[in-house]
Amino acid sequence: MAAPKKRKIASECRRFQTRWENEYFFKEVNGKCVCLICKEDVAVMKEYNVHRHYETKHQSYTSYTGAERTQKVKQMAASLQAQQQFFFRTNKIQENATTASYEVAKLFAQHGKPFSDGDFIKQCLIKVTEIMCPEKVQDFKNVSLSRNTVVRRIEDLSANLKLQLKDKACAFDFYSIACDESTDATDIAQLLIFLRGVDDNFSCTEALLDMMSLKGTTTGKDIFEAVSEAVEKMGLKWEKLCGVTTDGAPAMTGERKGMASMVCAKVKESGGEAVRMHCIIHQEALCAKTVQLGDVMNTVVKTVNIIRARGLYHREFQAFLSDVDAEYGDVLYHSDVRWLSRGSVLQRFYSLRSEINQFLKEKGRPLHELSDPLWLSDLAFLVDLTHHLNTLNKNLQGKEQLVPHLYAHMKAFCVKLRLFETQLRSFNAAHFPALSEIKSAIPKADLSAKKEKYVSVITSLLTEFNQRFQDFSVIEREIKLFSTPFLVDAEEVEESLQLELIEMQCDDSLKSQHQLLSLPDFYQSLDNAKFPLMRRHAKRMMSLNPATASRLLGGSGRTLQLFPLNVLEAKIRRLGALPSCNFDVIWSQSLRSRIRGQEPW
Repeated sequence: MAAPKKRKIASECRRFQTRWENEYFFKEVNGKCVCLICKEDVAVMKEYNVHRHYETKHQSYTSYTGAERTQKVKQMAASLQAQQQFFFRTNKIQENATTASYEVAKLFAQHGKPFSDGDFIKQCLIKVTEIMCPEKVQDFKNVSLSRNTVVRRIEDLSANLKLQLKDKACAFDFYSIACDESTDATDIAQLLIFLRGVDDNFSCTEALLDMMSLKGTTTGKDIFEAVSEAVEKMGLKWEKLCGVTTDGAPAMTGERKGMASMVCAKVKESGGEAVRMHCIIHQEALCAKTVQLGDVMNTVVKTVNIIRARGLYHREFQAFLSDVDAEYGDVLYHSDVRWLSRGSVLQRFYSLRSEINQFLKEKGRPLHELSDPLWLSDLAFLVDLTHHLNTLNKNLQGKEQLVPHLYAHMKAFCVKLRLFETQLRSFNAAHFPALSEIKSAIPKADLSAKKEKYVSVITSLLTEFNQRFQDFSVIEREIKLFSTPFLVDAEEVEESLQLELIEMQCDDSLKSQHQLLSLPDFYQSLDNAKFPLMRRHAKRMMSLNPATASRLLGGSGRTLQLFPLNVLEAKIRRLGALPSCNFDVIWSQSLRSRIRGQEPW
């Protein structure tokens, strides 16, 4: 005989009846049937249980009838709700205080503020609250902003952000890494590893993967071991790594013992294929250093130092510029560690050349070069050329830059250099406004002798650009296939992609979509069953990161290698939302270990 089925109260679908409020002084609270008189609840929401409880314990309340009974029920219900709200309000206030503490800690991390400032900020908030809303003072006092609390909050945020990144990394179809190594003020090498990955929805994620401290040697093997630790700790698969970008240091790029070579070998062992790339922004900056007009730059730097090195001179110069209503209020210092500073210094000096000449003459220290047309011509040429180089450098920076976009900027600049070379042979300065201004301002000066010098500078710069970007030439066919699939000859691509490419090129609707949509949106719209290999190729190209961490940290053109650690850490924390990523900042263990033992930056 089969055993009888056990009753399940949940399967009986019993519900609270509204009439029980007046009849038995009961009310439903969070799915339970609660007595308004004694605050007890019945085990089963059934009228028999409710009636028995009322008859057994609260028989005296039968004296309440009609409107009086209804009023009594409302009073008791309001009392119960007030009692519950008291505890809820207390918990809510504490939760709000904790949430506020986390939000303030997040701002500390984003803006690089000293953690000890938390107590000062709290005092300011309390003073403001005492004046504007005194009844809320205690709520603000509950917000903990001590130094240790801020540290713990940031550590919690860091752990949570790394978990989010790990969840995203598991969904990557392809990813690439970009590495840059810097020595801090205590002579400890810090390796920054940036990650860029693409999932099946063509969503691109860029984030700081880790910051590893290399306390011993910094050979290619040491860097490779640090990279391997970071990759495996994040749960990334080696066969999905498709590119590694470095700053071009020998330890990074050596053919046999370089970190990039070891990474590519590891990927090949795992069944994948990775390409090596030299940071495109770093290469552009190295090309810019080949411009040989040192006599002009040395004179400009020397003059700026004369003006700004002495406090009295500097104040008098600023007052002089104010009196003559100059375009700018001061000259700028030059620093070699800032890639873009040379152009800014030259532009400011050129704009203030007449004011500088007049001021130095009044001080009895005239600068004779400012009266020399040939020197002024060199200055104007260098101003225009560095402006073109700085424009290119800025175009290579920023969020969501794909390899085709960056490579297009480089090719366009090379074409511009060829145009400049041709025009300068006839001394046509159409694209050199400062040089044109000098030619017009000093018509009697014979500047034609300078054209051969300027042409040689452009020629050497063009040669340098053509020689340096060979790693992009290697994958030029893949880049073209990704960016302009409808203009590529099917016979020139890999055989595995040829049939899908022909199908795509013969579909007029896809050709229209390619013109209207961005590249990620276009490839996302492709039918996965029909174009699986083309989608796969697009993901590989999207995941390539052609710039190292310098691209993110050196937004003003500062080279990463010369960052002291405290400035580097502050820059990392100021990044806020990293490109194409919802993470505010990723704190590495080496950063967190420094926080507790010393005053924050």
